[in-house]
Amino acid sequence: MEAKAQSVGKHKRKFWKRRKPNRSVGGDMFITAVIGVFAIFFVWPLVYAVNNAFKPLSEIFLFPPRLFVRQPTLNNFQDLFVIMGSSWVTFSRYVVNSLLITTAGTLGLIVIASLGAYVVSKMRVPGWSLFMKLVITCLMFSGAVTAIPNYLIMTKLGWIDTYWAVIVPAMTMPMGFFLLKQFIDTIPDTLLEAAKIDGAQELLIFTRIVLPMIKPAWLTVLIFSVQALWNASGSTYIYSEQLKTLPYALSQIVGGGIARTGVSAAVTLFMMILPLGVFIFSQSNVMQTMANSGIKE
Repeated sequence: MEAKAQSVGKHKRKFWKRRKPNRSVGGDMFITAVIGVFAIFFVWPLVYAVNNAFKPLSEIFLFPPRLFVRQPTLNNFQDLFVIMGSSWVTFSRYVVNSLLITTAGTLGLIVIASLGAYVVSKMRVPGWSLFMKLVITCLMFSGAVTAIPNYLIMTKLGWIDTYWAVIVPAMTMPMGFFLLKQFIDTIPDTLLEAAKIDGAQELLIFTRIVLPMIKPAWLTVLIFSVQALWNASGSTYIYSEQLKTLPYALSQIVGGGIARTGVSAAVTLFMMILPLGVFIFSQSNVMQTMANSGIKE
């Protein structure tokens, strides 16, 4: 198996080495310039948000607005921590609540969706076709449509005003299951059969072969889940102040009026840190495809 993988990798390197570009130098420069223009448009809001967090109020209200800060200050962050420090629930409590919900919901989604996708894709259990149709149907509905049914279900289960009311629905995101199932479909059946012949059990095949080969897929699911849960206020299901999340607490601060515009800019930057960090950490793996991540039939 290892020799076969090395042979495939050697063949790929030879192919890309002798491959000639299909475009001229001018065409490459034009495409690079177009991509550069789009990159500037995408990066501009991020740079503006970061600079806004360090601007004094005099620069924030300046018209026309400036992209870069002239007199950087940390007053916005100091005001943010002063406001949060004087609240009944500590700032660290809100952070812990958000981290707990984000971590539990994301890990649960990846484990449940990947296991379910593997069973449906490779074991062909009875009713798998109908189940996939239901999953595809669920992709058509937004969270606003299912908000009332979710609330009624959480009420019947007695999960209102608990973490589970936010975590459990996040574990059942149909997009995550669908994406993982599509990636698992591309894994050659012969590869899994060879592992079974060698004596590997299903759990070992899943953890040692399937999960590494679908790494780009579950990292993509991880990014979407972290972004959704980190920014979820959970105010629909959670009423106790000790259980509320950081986005809810920060939204109350932002609603304080014009005087808190600088604090609002600091809040925006603070909420961007975790999703942006997760994306930067995993973006190189998300860019991969099954064409260069394993053996193909």
